[in-house]
Amino acid sequence: MIKTEGLTKRFGDLVAVRDVSFEIPRGEIFGFLGPNGSGKSTVIRMLCGLLQPTTGRAELDGLDVVAAAEEIKRRIGYMSQRFSLYEDLTVQENLDFYGAAYGLRPARLAERCRAVVGLGGLEGRETQLVHTLSGGFKQRLALACSLLHEPKILFLDEPTAGIDPVARREIWDLLFRLAQQGTTLFVTTHYMDEAERCSQVGYIYHSKLVACGKPQELKRLPEITPGGAEWFAVLCEEPTRALGLLRENPAVIDATIFGESIHLLARQGTDAETISGFLRAAGWTRLECRRVLPSLEDVFVTLTRRHRAQLGG
Repeated sequence: MIKTEGLTKRFGDLVAVRDVSFEIPRGEIFGFLGPNGSGKSTVIRMLCGLLQPTTGRAELDGLDVVAAAEEIKRRIGYMSQRFSLYEDLTVQENLDFYGAAYGLRPARLAERCRAVVGLGGLEGRETQLVHTLSGGFKQRLALACSLLHEPKILFLDEPTAGIDPVARREIWDLLFRLAQQGTTLFVTTHYMDEAERCSQVGYIYHSKLVACGKPQELKRLPEITPGGAEWFAVLCEEPTRALGLLRENPAVIDATIFGESIHLLARQGTDAETISGFLRAAGWTRLECRRVLPSLEDVFVTLTRRHRAQLGG
């Protein structure tokens, strides 16, 4: 449904996006991650036909983003990070306005409103003024408005930013339902647990796509676990104090707090018993150490450090 080949965008001497290539099959959830200013928004604007690439090309649903920009706009939906609906209107008035903007005829609009209200769990709130909605319900409404014209591809820019964990889970449940129905989702997020839920993940840093693939594939990249090194999870009391000691151990390449445990990358030849013995010698009596795959956070932190070093930053 989405394919890019060497997608590049320059603004004068600034290269905002450099040689980005990926493919997203129909019905997948593609997570697009990267620091602010890395090029995420520029990629999305090119894919939506709002910005022409300097070089390279992209296709959405088989259509070239430059040659068929207007047709592409009819096949996509977009939900911005900043809530962009009219807060002094009711839920229904917002739906009617956006439906008319999409060119839906009255009978079709009424049918689609019923469908998206049901999908978004907005029943009974149609006459409620938007400014009285909670953050989670505002996001549901924004998603509902973006779905009125039944887009084949949906772009979501940090759809759960600023809402509580329960509302985040509910939004993702809606996204899974859409994917099951065949909608292709392109999602930007800074939440690593959300990235784990995606079918495929791309990570852009300093305008370049430095990794792209399924989460489990990215965790097994050789640059994430170099030269026979191993990732371990250590569960113990006072993990912050243990972290400081582990970082002083020459066998430990990197370590960080991950939830209630410590994730660490240890040099080749280091095993769980060696790590446990080091902490026991320092006074820990109750602890558990085991091999694990790195988390996506480990992956992206490692990739960022690697590419930052290459850039001399």
